[in-house]
Amino acid sequence: MQSFPSKKRCRRTLIITSLLALISLTGLRADVRTPEVYKEHALRHDGDVSKGKALFNDARALCSSCHSVDGSASKAGPDLFAAGDAFGRRDLIESVLNPSGTIAPGYGTITVEAKDGTSVIGTLKQKNDAKIELMGVDGKLVSIPVADIEKQSGSPVSLMPEGLFAGFTREEFTDLIEYLVSLKQPESTTASNAGAPREIPTIAHPVDLKPLFAEPFVLPRGLAETGLSSFRQVPGFPGVFLVLHQKGTIWRTEKTAASETRAVFLDLEVEVFSDRGPNGLLDVTFHPKFSENRKYYLFYQVLENEQVVTRIVERRFSEDFKGDSGEPARELMKIASVAEDHSGGCLAFGPDGFLYLVMGDTGPHHDPNGHAQNLALLLGKMIRIDVDNRDRGLAYAIPTENPFRNQPNVRPEIWAYGLRNPWRFCFDRLTGDLWVADVGQDRAEEVNLVHGGENFGWNIYEGFEPFSNQYRLEGKEYTQPLFAYHRKYGNSITGGHVYRGDKDSSFYGVYVCGDYNSKLLFGITQKDGVLTAARQIGAIPQRLVSFSEDEAGDLYAIGYEGMIYKIDFTAAKFQ
Repeated sequence: MQSFPSKKRCRRTLIITSLLALISLTGLRADVRTPEVYKEHALRHDGDVSKGKALFNDARALCSSCHSVDGSASKAGPDLFAAGDAFGRRDLIESVLNPSGTIAPGYGTITVEAKDGTSVIGTLKQKNDAKIELMGVDGKLVSIPVADIEKQSGSPVSLMPEGLFAGFTREEFTDLIEYLVSLKQPESTTASNAGAPREIPTIAHPVDLKPLFAEPFVLPRGLAETGLSSFRQVPGFPGVFLVLHQKGTIWRTEKTAASETRAVFLDLEVEVFSDRGPNGLLDVTFHPKFSENRKYYLFYQVLENEQVVTRIVERRFSEDFKGDSGEPARELMKIASVAEDHSGGCLAFGPDGFLYLVMGDTGPHHDPNGHAQNLALLLGKMIRIDVDNRDRGLAYAIPTENPFRNQPNVRPEIWAYGLRNPWRFCFDRLTGDLWVADVGQDRAEEVNLVHGGENFGWNIYEGFEPFSNQYRLEGKEYTQPLFAYHRKYGNSITGGHVYRGDKDSSFYGVYVCGDYNSKLLFGITQKDGVLTAARQIGAIPQRLVSFSEDEAGDLYAIGYEGMIYKIDFTAAKFQ
């Protein structure tokens, strides 16, 4: 095995070398300027795109050695194809000034320590039973046999060094930002399809988002990013909700016209893993007979021997319905991830009384091992189980109508497959239609109408566009999405709900979803599985992590930074 320097010396050398290279490149004095000065200048001034491109592509600046811009994702850092579409100017500035502040899923720093004492640091490109492949800032792919590995660990610190901006003048930093802003997705690269409109019109009067609570839900440690994840009404108790924080805290809150109260309902922070990637306590749902059995269900990740594992557990409320019973949880499922990302994050009971949940392909990027197409795995799948009965050797039963129940070498829990990272799904309370939002890889976000046995094509397709032939099978049918949008509208879809509140509203029957990063809200309609309309209907002030629906049919949008908004459709008109 190739010998490598220790991780501490490697990182220290990288930072020093990077700063010296940038200072040499620009001929600057090595005086220290604060990030705030650079930020304010880049926000208040325009830069020169051509000069910024030259800085980006100079080998000594490290930008082009870590980031591709052609959609190939062939380097250690995130591909910046359409970065100017996917992110706002302020977000791009922050990502350069504070690279560890928000690390793109799948690009966390991984350290592999070998049995001979050497170590490799980089981002994960491949992981299977035989090897792990990492890529460092030099762009070289290093393969480590699994048999040679002593330990593998992740880090919340970006591979991109801190302080790179100090090697630029304020003007040059602004030029670099201007170049990143200019990286837009060309119209010629987008699929021409009625379900993927190149333009999504904006309605004349957007929906109104009204804060439901006076204060945000944040943890007491003063974290900059609070990580709210889910919000659900407790069945049978109007105005009573459970609010989930990614790190493992659940609040019970009660809202009336005159007052609001909140208290910690359950604290799972010791158990939940949320340090890296979109992992943590992600969702909660309630048994259809909740008023009788007090059962509720959680979806969250834990860390077992440095491997991320998703747990689906059943718990019970206390008899007064004001807290958790304190009884031990009943584990229904435990699903191991390959990498630390794309673990899905939603569960709900369908109108048939069965529990549905979704798993992503769990990475690495591009699904190089074909998890989503492998029916022997639960990764990249919509799953359906019966929690009220048990089959031999299981904590649940397999519904008799599951499409793969009697097939050899296939997991019978699978309801549908070919998904990348489904982030929220819902059942239309009127029709029973199952809507699933799936986060894309490089070019498109998609919404699917899901039926049993369907294959949604990842990684053969991304949205409506061909992606890879690696796992394509002759004669296999792939179900196209209902709707897809491209990077100019965002890069991380958040699934929502079909509005079934006011029957006189023009939004009645409209599926409402949005984008986590762009914060845009969309409304779409369909007939017989074909998109009939797609509109921009508003925007949320915070990053959009989830939606919720109460028993009255009102919809709520949940901000990652801690605020919950009730969506008011009264003054808006869906056109």
